[in-house]
Amino acid sequence: MRTLPPMSTLRAFEATARTGSVTRAADELCRTHGAVSRQLRQLQEHAGVELFERDGTGVRLNEHGQAFYDVVRAVLDQLEQGYGRVLDQARGPTLHVACSATFAMRWLVPELVDFYRVRPDIRIRLSMTSAREMRTEGADVVIAWDLSSYPAADLQRAMPLAPVTFGPVCAPDYASRVATGVRITHDFTSSAWDQWEARTGRHIAPQAGPAFPHTHLCIQAALSGLGVALVEQRLVQAELVAGTLVAPHGFTAFDGGLMAVPAERQIHADVAGFVAWLRERLQPSMAR
Repeated sequence: MRTLPPMSTLRAFEATARTGSVTRAADELCRTHGAVSRQLRQLQEHAGVELFERDGTGVRLNEHGQAFYDVVRAVLDQLEQGYGRVLDQARGPTLHVACSATFAMRWLVPELVDFYRVRPDIRIRLSMTSAREMRTEGADVVIAWDLSSYPAADLQRAMPLAPVTFGPVCAPDYASRVATGVRITHDFTSSAWDQWEARTGRHIAPQAGPAFPHTHLCIQAALSGLGVALVEQRLVQAELVAGTLVAPHGFTAFDGGLMAVPAERQIHADVAGFVAWLRERLQPSMAR
């Protein structure tokens, strides 16, 4: 027999710890403030120790609460992922694909209508994350261009998809200030600027500017006139065509290119089919 508190108290605890507020936890769980407070009190009485302390109008975890929260969060994450896999299996064949949020939003999702046309038997489940977190998603295949931090085993399995070309982009009225302007950087792929400078011999936008964890935020900052962002051409093709962004120095090919990294050495037929489709769609996408 397991010595565990009621499961409902764990949900209340996790939501309160994550949001730092009983009120916000109650809203999220569709419960009253009083109901969540009672569940927290029940959990703390069961444990025999306080887990929270007051923090202004909210609450925060104390030492005991933080230690327990780390465990509860990990267990609930595993439970959620496991339940997702059960649902996926019930719905039919599913291919779990991890890629950057920007690549998913600006290229992959709009192109999926073609994939479903040729492979209606496979559903794509996307994990859209930051570049730093992509390899932790447990996906069947990861799509990325910068594999510098990947272990040797992943690099051996990596399959090339298409070349990548990067260029500095900015709002049209910022183009005259590119040489001396502000540089927008990405938190986890800041080496892209180094590679661009090494390949072009140019040094532009020397002033330090804002940094963001996602490329689409860098693009939005450039659109807003905050500075110059270095972006892969496919991701801003619509803005370049519309004239809301310009690329004063064009685009330069980078080493490596876009890669697909399967989770297993033995490539599953569905993964192979998806990779083949990616190669076909990525090659003409620049022309389109």
